[in-house]
Amino acid sequence: MPEFIFKVGTPDGQIVDRHIQADTVAAAQDELQRQGMHVFAKRRGRVSLRDILPRSRKVVSTERFLTFNQELLALVKAGLPILQSFDIMLERQKSERFREVLADIREKLKSGVALSDAFASYGEAFPPIYSTSLRAGERSGDLEGVLRRFLKYQKMMVGLRKRVVTALIYPSILITLSFGMVIIMLTKVIPKFAEFYAGFNAELPPFTRLLISIANALNSHFLISVVILVILLLLLRQWISTSGRVAWDRLKLNVPLVGGVLHRVAVMQFTQSLGTLLSGGTPMVPAIEIASQSVGNQMISGKIAGIVQRVREGEPLWRSLEETKVITDLAVEMIKVGESTGSLTEMLTNVSEFYDEEIEARLSRVVAAIEPIILVFMGLVIATLLYAFYLPLFQLSSVGQQ
Repeated sequence: MPEFIFKVGTPDGQIVDRHIQADTVAAAQDELQRQGMHVFAKRRGRVSLRDILPRSRKVVSTERFLTFNQELLALVKAGLPILQSFDIMLERQKSERFREVLADIREKLKSGVALSDAFASYGEAFPPIYSTSLRAGERSGDLEGVLRRFLKYQKMMVGLRKRVVTALIYPSILITLSFGMVIIMLTKVIPKFAEFYAGFNAELPPFTRLLISIANALNSHFLISVVILVILLLLLRQWISTSGRVAWDRLKLNVPLVGGVLHRVAVMQFTQSLGTLLSGGTPMVPAIEIASQSVGNQMISGKIAGIVQRVREGEPLWRSLEETKVITDLAVEMIKVGESTGSLTEMLTNVSEFYDEEIEARLSRVVAAIEPIILVFMGLVIATLLYAFYLPLFQLSSVGQQ
């Protein structure tokens, strides 16, 4: 998508440059005017690395981006200018792709583009909360404080993701091994039993005949079965990433044990993002819009984004969130207290920290419950398969004894 550069007047009286990605210059100008800005001049942006990179793909891992911001904060605290800081970080950067991005951002900074606009020009390659936080820091002159708050937010998100991944490792291994064992029995063990019983010309139970038919079909058309399975998985993935994302996320929230954890993760993501933006000086309405985008569950994200107009019209945040029916009662009550006492930012931080601890406790309980459930379920599956093929053997033995 092409980029256009506008010199605009903001509602607070500043004259700044804005980089906008849009299909046409008219569409970009309409977007700026919708935001209440007055356009003085416009020009087509130059083609850069940003135009080549897929907008939906990150240019750097979360951990590497965290390291980058830690280094940037340290250099800013030391009093180094931004351009000199980028020179130092470019020398130390090991990721070739990220180095190209940083070099492109550095060139934008040399041409007079603000740091926040330089990162925002990469679209979805960087989280929207980052460029918005930088813009608030540039306006307030407290870039160091904004970076510190964003680092705290990012560390909490990274820590949460690592705990979730760690909790899922062992159950995933159990499921994979159990699934592999079933496949081996269907493709190797059951055909041997079928050959054995065929020599007796005996009438087998219906369930045993069904399993033999499944095993024969799987062996005869194994590659076709694998291809069909892969195609179905790809179609499911495509549906989830497009029109079915909201329905899929709603389904995940209704899964026993896991749904409660995912719900609290979404609440934590929203409250932590909103608190970070508000503490950096971002106005309430744009802060809600951006914080809703940081929520991974699209069903909850859409519900939260829907309150923007009500908040813009003056309705309290807590009441708007309560009407969505997706924010927990505890979070709503704490936000209500924060709005009433004028300490909303601190209360949002308390909410996110509380849910961070509760998520960790619930994850431990979920893992402790899932492990025996998986073992018992797969034990029943294996026992059912064995029963289906040893039952005819018992019947043949009893007939031989008569």
